[in-house]
Amino acid sequence: MRVGGLASGMDTDSIVKQMMQIQKMPLDKLMQQKVWTEWQQEAIREQNLAFSNLRTSASSLRLQSTFNAYSAETTGSGSAKITTTAQAMSGNYDVKVNSLATPAKLTSGQILKADDSAAKSTDAIGVAGKITVQGTTDITIDVTATMTYADVAKKLQEVTAGTEPALRVNFDNTTSRFFMSSKELGEAQNFSLAFTNADGTDNPDLGKQITGTAQASVASTAATNGSVTIDGITVDGLTSNKTTVNGLTIEMLKVDAPGSSSTVSVKADPEKPMQQIKDFVESYNKTIEELQKQIVEKRYPDFQPLSDEQKKDMSENEIELWEEKARSGLLRNDPVMKSALQDLRRAFMDKVGGIGDGSINLLSQIGINTGDYREGGKLFIDEAKLSAALTEKPDEVMNLFTVRSADGDGVGARVYDKLNDIVKNLSTQAGSPASSVDNSTMTKKLRRMESEITRWQDRLTNIEDRYWRQFTAMEKALSQMNSQSAWMQQNMFGGM
Repeated sequence: MRVGGLASGMDTDSIVKQMMQIQKMPLDKLMQQKVWTEWQQEAIREQNLAFSNLRTSASSLRLQSTFNAYSAETTGSGSAKITTTAQAMSGNYDVKVNSLATPAKLTSGQILKADDSAAKSTDAIGVAGKITVQGTTDITIDVTATMTYADVAKKLQEVTAGTEPALRVNFDNTTSRFFMSSKELGEAQNFSLAFTNADGTDNPDLGKQITGTAQASVASTAATNGSVTIDGITVDGLTSNKTTVNGLTIEMLKVDAPGSSSTVSVKADPEKPMQQIKDFVESYNKTIEELQKQIVEKRYPDFQPLSDEQKKDMSENEIELWEEKARSGLLRNDPVMKSALQDLRRAFMDKVGGIGDGSINLLSQIGINTGDYREGGKLFIDEAKLSAALTEKPDEVMNLFTVRSADGDGVGARVYDKLNDIVKNLSTQAGSPASSVDNSTMTKKLRRMESEITRWQDRLTNIEDRYWRQFTAMEKALSQMNSQSAWMQQNMFGGM
């Protein structure tokens, strides 16, 4: 029980509160440090997100496909669709499609019947035996008389999966026929079907229920390989209707008639890679400009985070202005951030070691430079010079950004790798909101602070209880003394 001022007349509650304010000063300071650390962690995570977005933007700069600075225009027969790759060369090319790659096919020659009516997929096939698919390897299935046409189609497709040829098999109710086709293209997909009894003798009755004619075996229509001729050089044996020759991707659409062909005009087209570079530089400059501001932002030590009690005596506007000052300088002179900026500048401006001096090996050679040091490492583009480099030496510009070698990596590859390292380091330092487990350095520090705050709160509770016990004991002693004094006065002086 707490007894406050009954005997002494003192405002014990006020006195205890004032004494506790002094005792709470270390706790208040610790809580301010905790809030400051939380703000700092939030600022680092926001900057880490900016670096992560920049890494996504930089990803394309390490890929050769980004620097495919050629376009192809096709005229003539229209037998092929032609696009360029990064290895294309300017010039005109003559393309002639000699043959298309086709699948092997087998279709029932007549309407199949069950009980003298056009068969449906759910009808029983009515004949037992074996069907052997003869291709690169022979695959045999057992057929029972009660199996439906759909069952046979499904089983043929399943047993040939993963073999050559792998078949697509369907029984069509509209035409009452089996339709079979190899999944892949080219001569190696040719197959035939053989129909036998359990003892191995021919079974033309089963053949009739599959092909429509009573025969013990039947061959598919012949699959063919594709063939294309480009500038007099013929490429045969194609098992796809798409191939790449000398940096040109050729999609064959139809066979050219005798004497006809397509003409392809390939020319440099720097717009796409140039826009990719400009977009990244814009993102990079925006990111480092914001970071540079935070690194030099002024710190106001006199403006510490406000406690809940302090906020009670302030207006919303006063709180907002105070916290604006208190949050200033969260990343001032942060060594990790300063190191990240320096590493990125080197990644951009250092010579690419994997390229000899006779070729483009510096960004400055294609019109990309850093400005005055007071600009904080921003990049500036001479668009005329960059466009000329992409038009005249696209392969060298591509190598400048994408090369990977034991002697060094290209600019795009270096920047991406460095951003990847920065994101990982900052996640280790401050954690990531996207991660369900946070064992970052700052989170561990905050946990230690929370434990210390809890210990301080327990300690202050004990101190306050002790103060109250002391004051209560004093009040009881004073009350007892007053009672004794009154008794003595009454008995010794007769109540006078």
